[in-house]
Amino acid sequence: QVQLVESGGGLVQAGGSLRLSCAASGRTFSSYAMGWFRQVPGKEREFVAAINWNGGSTYYADSVKGRFTISRDNAKNTVYLQMNSLKLEDAAVYYCAASHTVVAVRYRGDYWGQGTQVTVSS
Repeated sequence: QVQLVESGGGLVQAGGSLRLSCAASGRTFSSYAMGWFRQVPGKEREFVAAINWNGGSTYYADSVKGRFTISRDNAKNTVYLQMNSLKLEDAAVYYCAASHTVVAVRYRGDYWGQGTQVTVSS
């Protein structure tokens, strides 16, 4: 089992950057694929990015490809989401998730954090 805590959200102007972090508890972080999702009120949670256990493979939603980068540091039990060129439509609560496979984290997510708010102003 793993517990996840997101941080790094906040208010940023359109065109700006933010880096989200997701710290995981437990000694088996490196065995998990990790993902980032986002949700706005009234809409379903949306996949943003995923990364496999060693960072060798990454996956992105088309809407963020080329602007967002997911990475991980297994020594620090942390996964990151670097968000550049932020747009108004990127505003959402961002969640990280963990599963034992990339497919599972992308379509199900077995463990979830509590979320961090990202607000983008014009």
